[in-house]
Amino acid sequence: MDIKTKSTYNCLFHPESIAVIGAGNNILKPGGRVFFNIRENGYAGNLWAVNPKTEAVQDRPTFKTIEDLPGPPDLAIMAIPSGSVIPAMQSLAKKGAGAVIVLTSGFGEKNAQGKALEQEMLAIGKSTGMDIIGPNCSGFMTRSYKGKFAGILPARPGRVVDIISGSGATVDYIMEMADGRGLSFGTAVNLGNSIQYGVEDLIKMYDEHYGPEDGKVLLVYLESVRKPSLLLHHAKSLKKKGCTVIAVKSGNTPTGHKAAASHTGAMANRDSAVQALMDKAGIIRVKSKAEMIDTACAVVACRGKLSNGNVCVLTDAGGPGVMMTDEIFRQGLSMARFKPSTLKRLEHILPPEAAFANPIDCGASRNEHTIEDIISLMGEEEKGNIDVIAVIIGNSLLSDNAPIYEAIARAMKESPIPVVPVFTSLTTAGDLISRFTDSGSVFFNDEVTLAASLSRVISRSGLEPEDSSISGYDKAAAAFVLEGKRQVLSPGDVQTLLKAAGFRQVSQLIIKNRADVLTALKDHNFPIAAKVAGPLHKTDVGGVRLNVPGPAEALAVFDDMMVIDGAQGILVQPMVTGTEMILGISREEGFGHLVMFGLGGIFTEALKDVSFGLAPLTPTESMDMVRGIKGVSILSGIRGQNGVSLETVADCLQRLSLLATDFPQIKEMDINPLKGSGEALFAVDARIILD
Repeated sequence: MDIKTKSTYNCLFHPESIAVIGAGNNILKPGGRVFFNIRENGYAGNLWAVNPKTEAVQDRPTFKTIEDLPGPPDLAIMAIPSGSVIPAMQSLAKKGAGAVIVLTSGFGEKNAQGKALEQEMLAIGKSTGMDIIGPNCSGFMTRSYKGKFAGILPARPGRVVDIISGSGATVDYIMEMADGRGLSFGTAVNLGNSIQYGVEDLIKMYDEHYGPEDGKVLLVYLESVRKPSLLLHHAKSLKKKGCTVIAVKSGNTPTGHKAAASHTGAMANRDSAVQALMDKAGIIRVKSKAEMIDTACAVVACRGKLSNGNVCVLTDAGGPGVMMTDEIFRQGLSMARFKPSTLKRLEHILPPEAAFANPIDCGASRNEHTIEDIISLMGEEEKGNIDVIAVIIGNSLLSDNAPIYEAIARAMKESPIPVVPVFTSLTTAGDLISRFTDSGSVFFNDEVTLAASLSRVISRSGLEPEDSSISGYDKAAAAFVLEGKRQVLSPGDVQTLLKAAGFRQVSQLIIKNRADVLTALKDHNFPIAAKVAGPLHKTDVGGVRLNVPGPAEALAVFDDMMVIDGAQGILVQPMVTGTEMILGISREEGFGHLVMFGLGGIFTEALKDVSFGLAPLTPTESMDMVRGIKGVSILSGIRGQNGVSLETVADCLQRLSLLATDFPQIKEMDINPLKGSGEALFAVDARIILD
């Protein structure tokens, strides 16, 4: 029995021989179409057809059986009825095939019997190391061959985009939409039922062989994240190599409420973990095919990441310029302010009635020279200030737009400042736009979606090394507290653990006996906060009293609280004023610990204004979480209230994430509230649940 000798990557992406099992003359059927596509699109290796029913397939000699092939194929593509797949797999394994792509459907996606057949396929492949893609997929398109039977096969120059998908039809839909926008593809693969290789495995393979000929943008579609750590590692690696990963993760609708003892655990879910992972990996996550294509066009036109978010808008109509300006501000970007010398030079380019400030409205009388001169001027005067130039052009039918489109195409390649065009006349200028995209240039058809896409490109944080050295964090002391502990940590241990992690705390006193209340509080400063000790959700059971004015009232509070189910005493603290926040961690299977941040208090779960990150957090990731909530302006102080130091809040998040990383036995944890003002932030109350 022959054993595969070539790498999986070479067999799948650069095979020296391909056998199409079920190749035929009818190109409206998968076997005929995939053979035709490979034959007609420049494949340089040996292409073999296997079909027992005909002497020739598309003018090529045909082999009756797999056994008749002149040698073991690096790659076999199977397009035969489902009942014939297992015998063909056995023959390919005996022949020594390197890999097989099974196009045939009717397996695990259909029923339990189909799943059993998939396991049989895997066992056959494992016997010789033959790798399996599919079943139920539409094939591979690589830089060596075009082995797809469905959808278009784009041939635009550049090949700047690659795509890896768990769905074959989705690949085809994305490519067809993207082709009309000028995006060019080099590699497009889909994995169907993914019985051996999933999306994360292909991303790993892609990363490990990534080179100058590969795309600068990788599009990813997946319906589940099966291997989070693999996705995180290789997406980060690709980003370091200059490849921007844009992903759609579908199937996000929650199907049930997770039982949890903490606020963080209740609000964290699988999709929170996916989003946190993608943020950490530098993946731009989008919601739809349209957003994916828009974002890819922005990345391609902007040559990667934008730096400062200052936009120059050049338009031939006032309305679109105003609408784009509005969206730029909504997205947190900014309209660039020009230097006086720039404005003075614009006076010599534009007619007197034109608007010189940003947006620049050059009017319907603009021509290619106007556009070229303005873009050239910006490159000379405003490089370093302007991040991107958006050029909005319509078709008035009063002039020829062809020279303008040609000037924009040149500027996109030559300008030191990236140029992104918006062409609004898709009907009257359709032919001209087709010529524009045929040259390898991309465009937008709406200025508002361009502004939104620019915000996605610029919002990515740079990859930052993780730093486990935080001043005041005592890992040994924390380990001592947690040694041998299980389930709910006692209030005393919680306080000791937080102290070891470097959190500021308010003094607290636990009173368990009624007779001790007046004695314990004899010299205590009032008012105080009193909380029931024992129950986890104190507010829910009426176990929190604030501003208790004196000892007599404290005694009455003790009596009230000790009738609460599970009460073990009362916890007394001095009152702390300031902004309330919640910090928490929750372990998500396969992902590790999610760290949560939001405004604290009794409405935390109701408002759900929280952000999530994946531990361990870097300083930048921590600050991104703080700035990522809708109520961030409250943290800075509003209507005369004292704000909090965002840097101190971010430091607290880092401490919490390090605690989760060092001690994975922590299942759930809340600090609610973290409260105070300025840098004086106190962990007022906390709960910790261990395995």
